[in-house]
Order: sequence, then structure tokens, then C-alpha cells
Amino acid sequence: MPELPEVETVAADLRPHLVRRVIERCEVRHPAVVRHPEPVLFVNGVTGRRIERLTRRGKYILCHLDTAELLVVHLGMTGQLRYVQPDAPLLTHTHAIFSLDNGAELRYRDIRRFGRLLFGTEADLVAARKLPRLGPEPIDPEFKARDLQDRLRGRRAPVKALLLDQSIVAGVGNIYADESLFRARVRPDRAAGELSRPAVIRLHDALRESLLTGIRNRGSSVDDYVDAWGEKGRQQEELLVYGRAGEPCVNCGRPLSLVRIGGRSTVFCRRCQR
Repeated sequence: MPELPEVETVAADLRPHLVRRVIERCEVRHPAVVRHPEPVLFVNGVTGRRIERLTRRGKYILCHLDTAELLVVHLGMTGQLRYVQPDAPLLTHTHAIFSLDNGAELRYRDIRRFGRLLFGTEADLVAARKLPRLGPEPIDPEFKARDLQDRLRGRRAPVKALLLDQSIVAGVGNIYADESLFRARVRPDRAAGELSRPAVIRLHDALRESLLTGIRNRGSSVDDYVDAWGEKGRQQEELLVYGRAGEPCVNCGRPLSLVRIGGRSTVFCRRCQR
């Protein structure tokens, strides 16, 4: 699933091309990808609207429209958002096409259709439980180690499970949770509330380092992720533990272990992570 670095890459790619553009036409080719409101209302709502700003919140791309409403895209597991010219080949599994006033098109493609398109005010989307209440951005300079410790304090759940909880921190998924815990030398099954102050500081710094490195490398293309131009990222070439179960640890050489925590595959080093 695209996580914070991948979504940030797509948003940064699209921003200079979409801001101040008007959506002249919207074609929804598979209604199931529209989760709010009904597809007809979605199409009517976005058509004719100008995109004033484009931001990212967690794993969500937010197009702020001139009506104070949002066009929201969540890429799910296999979603792709591409900026193309209208004569570009129409790929299979393209489920929505937004035609812009400069002649270009924004196309949403999603093989497994776990992603979603939303339209409405932020308050309406939160009230309808289509947009969750998200925790702080882990790469925000204002997010300090003490803030992370406050969110983990007293929690008995494994720290890996809490890193995946979008109400704790926004945008972290399986890839960057594993990578951050390895960099911080923290076992993923440790009870979050039992982490020492030094361990929380290491984890806070590792989260920021892992995510910013992922952004610099334009994301991890371990599955279907591509950027707004259809190009793969480079971070998968530098992953330290994710997807490397059974391979030697880059630090100590011991084979990396694979367990399931909160229903998610988790790779870690039993020697380096305590």
C-alpha cells in the first residue's frame, strides 16, 4: 500500500500541474471507487470546480476546490494517479478520468479497487466516517519525541501495531513501520507503553529519517506503486528489513525473522532489536 513517502511524491508531482486548473469533465468508469457521495453527486460536485490547493494528509491526497469542498483520493493498495495527455493509451483498470481546462487528464487507476474517491467538506467527510481523524504528521518539525511518547504512554499493544494506527501518527504503513523500528533498535512486539524515553527518542528520529529517505528516493515500488508519470520509486533498493525475511541482517548478519503482529507481516532482527 502506498504510504506517506509514496503519496507525498505523487502529490508533489501533481501540485504544479493541477493547482488553478478547472475540472471541465469527470467520467467515473467504475462507480465502486466513489465512496462518498453517490457517484452522480460526486461527478456533479467536482465538475466545473477549480483546484485552489493540493495537499497531503497522511495517506490522503486533498484537492481543495474553490467551493471550500475537497476532492480526496486515497490510493488504497494498488491505486495510481497519473497526469497524462488525452491521447495517452488508456490502461486497463482506469476507473475515473478528470478532464482539465488545459487539455490534460488526471486518471485514477486501481487494479484491486481498495482505494477511494471522496467529495465534500472536511467536516462532512469526517462526520460520514469517510475521512478518519488522523494523528500528527511524523515528518512535521512540530512533532517532537515527547508527543510520540504521550501517544504511546500506557498502551499495552505492540508498538508496531500502534505505528500502523493512523490516529497515533498519520501516514505510516507496514514498510516504514518495519524500517523505523529496525533503525531505532526496537522490537516490534514490545508493549508501546513500556518503551523507555531513550527508545522513544530513537523511534521518533527513525520515523522521520525513514520517511524522509523514502521521499528523497520517490517512494518504494515493492508492488504496484508508480509516481504521477508512471515511473517506479527507488526506495525498495535501500530497504533494510521489509521484504527481507530470512536474509542476513545488514548489521549483524543474523537471518531476519518474520512474525505477524496485528495481522501484518513483520520483519525484524532478534539480535539488533531489543
